[in-house]
Amino acid sequence: MRRSGILMPISSLPSPWGIGTLGLEARRFADFLAAGGQSCWQILPAGPTSFGDSPYQSFSSFAGNPYFIDLDALAAEGLLEPSEFQSLDWGEDPARVDYGLLYQNRYPVLRRACARLLAQERPEFAAFCAGQAEWLEDYALFMALKEAHGGACWFQWPEELRLRRPAALERARRDLAGETAFWKAVQYLFFRQWDDWKGYVNGLGVSIIGDLPIYVAGDSADVWANPALFQLDGHGLPTEVAGCPPDDFALDGQLWGTPLFDWERMKEDGYAWWLRRIAFQFRLYDTLRIDHFRGFDSYYAIPYGEPTARNGRWRPGPGIEFFQTVNRVLGKKDIIAEDLGFLTPSVRRLLEESGYPGMKVLECAFDSRDTDSGFLPHGYPAHCVAYAGTHDNDTIQGWMASAPKEDAAYAKAYLRLNKREGYHWGMIRSVWASPADLAVIQFQDLLGLGSEARMNTPATLGNNWRWRALPGTFDKRLSRRLYRETRVYQRLPQAGKNKE
Repeated sequence: MRRSGILMPISSLPSPWGIGTLGLEARRFADFLAAGGQSCWQILPAGPTSFGDSPYQSFSSFAGNPYFIDLDALAAEGLLEPSEFQSLDWGEDPARVDYGLLYQNRYPVLRRACARLLAQERPEFAAFCAGQAEWLEDYALFMALKEAHGGACWFQWPEELRLRRPAALERARRDLAGETAFWKAVQYLFFRQWDDWKGYVNGLGVSIIGDLPIYVAGDSADVWANPALFQLDGHGLPTEVAGCPPDDFALDGQLWGTPLFDWERMKEDGYAWWLRRIAFQFRLYDTLRIDHFRGFDSYYAIPYGEPTARNGRWRPGPGIEFFQTVNRVLGKKDIIAEDLGFLTPSVRRLLEESGYPGMKVLECAFDSRDTDSGFLPHGYPAHCVAYAGTHDNDTIQGWMASAPKEDAAYAKAYLRLNKREGYHWGMIRSVWASPADLAVIQFQDLLGLGSEARMNTPATLGNNWRWRALPGTFDKRLSRRLYRETRVYQRLPQAGKNKE
């Protein structure tokens, strides 16, 4: 069945309080999608962000982002007074997230709300903590310890805590009981609002596509609580870290710095941690995009402490056995494989054997350095997900303005682009017209925005993950055009096929 959807990060939704949340605007956007004939809403990872504000570097694979908790909803149920957050400085530019102000102002507000919640001794909160204890206990203690150590990475904690000696952990749980209760309460509020929001979105016939980074941050509860599952030395430090080798686009390669999995150790217990991780994602999402799929075939390992990715080496990943285990234990799941970048024959075999759809990105089709990319839409298979661009690409208008002249000229000729209506509509229509079962467009591209609306520029820091839609953007005129175009290319949900 042909479907279409929109990529819109929760952080990019409008809100008076500094960042998009799971509140009213999240429902308005879901209404906009349904009115526009869309079947899917794709978001970025929803975990708590750490240094650099990247959703792909989180303190936990299981926890939710406290910034996404809607403050107006907390006020409506009596956990906040409006004056406790409405008078604060949330930033001067409603089109940009100011993460410094968020960090400074959001947590004191949440502490007030959680203090009132904890004073009420709600049985549903106790039930949540008991039901999520497998990850929540370690996460809450991890965050409490970070707070107690001035935010320092756990690698820098005292040895007894770094290496999780039982007596030290027991003492920390006792001394930091109030702080761990706060972090548990934050997660309760997040997941309660998430479940309400997801129910609303699904009730409109729109499914949610989530995003799972293959690696976890080194400074995370995941690594601290499960050191045996990662390639760490006796002091808890990585022996090698993840990244990508040098190529024409990055002469030093990409040094991600995240710890690598000990796949042999994980295999011994049937990949139990990974199974818990994937199962938990499907509590949040209807479809899951797994980032850096090729890392399951082979991964690039860089010695810890190297300044660049030049001196890494390729090592074998778990291969198809891993996904066979996922299917056997969890059942067949709706998974999208992020298979972008250079693919070896063995990676292509893994994708075929897994049965997952891969990705096609139209902006990558016209790169004169890669004339056989396979991204021209006439060659897309039906079993794939097509994008004009992803969160790592420039917007369509930004790409057209910055691409080499020969690349832009080829795109104009191939796609028959019309500058008067906007290049973005021509590229979007080409994605919708392709054979791909699912076509996903960034919301910025529906608006025809330029590079100022780009979400992320890989291998850079300081100006990413900040773009936000302005209030009033989800208007009926745009949704009507979206519906008409979606109908032309036969991507409407079945229930909406005959809508006028």
